[in-house]
Amino acid sequence: MTLDPRTSSHRLVRRAAAWLAAVNARHPWDHNAHFHRWVVRRVPRGARVVLDVGCGAGALVGALRGRAAEVHGVDADPGMVAAATARHAGDPHVTVRLARIGDVRGPGDVRGPEPGRAAPDAYDAVTMVAVLHHLELEPALRHARDLLAPGGRLLVVGLARVRTGRDLAVDLVSAVLNPLVGLVRHPRRARPGETVPWTRGMPVRDPEHTVDEIARVARAVLPGARLRRRLFFRWTLAWTAR
Repeated sequence: MTLDPRTSSHRLVRRAAAWLAAVNARHPWDHNAHFHRWVVRRVPRGARVVLDVGCGAGALVGALRGRAAEVHGVDADPGMVAAATARHAGDPHVTVRLARIGDVRGPGDVRGPEPGRAAPDAYDAVTMVAVLHHLELEPALRHARDLLAPGGRLLVVGLARVRTGRDLAVDLVSAVLNPLVGLVRHPRRARPGETVPWTRGMPVRDPEHTVDEIARVARAVLPGARLRRRLFFRWTLAWTAR
C-alpha cells in the first residue's frame, strides 16, 4: 500500500481523502501564492534582473517587480504566456516569453536586443514555484545554477512524492490544517463547479521524486543548498551562487 493518501488504494484512506478534498473544494486557497513572500524576501536587494521559470499567469512576476528592476518570465504553455503577457502589458520592465528553461542562456535571450540598452549577462535570481517536477530534475537545477551571477540566488518551491513515514507525517499535518486556512482565506463557500482563477488552464503533473531524492541531487549540483520540508504540500530550496 502506498503511503501517499492521494494515491492509496486503502478504502478508509480513500474515503478520508475524498472527504478532505470536498471540504477543501468548498474553501479553496492558492498554495503556491502562499510561498511568494518567502521567495521575494530572498531575492538579493538591488537585483537588476530576475528570471521566473514556469511563470504561469504571472502572479509571482508581479510580486518580484517590487524587488528587482527588471523581471523576465518564461513558460512552456502558450495559454499561460498569453495570460502573463496581458497581466503585465503596461510594465516595460517585465518581459514574458514562450520558452523552456533550457532555451534560456541569459537575460538577452528573453528580452531580445534593444538599441542603447545592454542586457546583463546573468541573472541576480532565478525562481521556480511548483514547476521543477515538470522538468528533468538534475539538468534543470544545473541550468538554473549556470544562469546566475555571482551572489545570485536560486529559489525553488516544489512538490514531492510521498514515500517515507516522515513525508506522510508532514502531509497529514498539512491535510488537517488545510481546511482551516481555507476557511480564513476563502470564507465564502465556493459554488459547485466554480473554478478558482489560479488553477484555470494550469498544466498539472504528479511529482516523481521524493524530498530525500531531490535533496541528494541538490547537494551534488548546488553545494550548500538549504532544502526544507514545508507544510501545505511543498518544500523550499535556497542556494547562493559563488
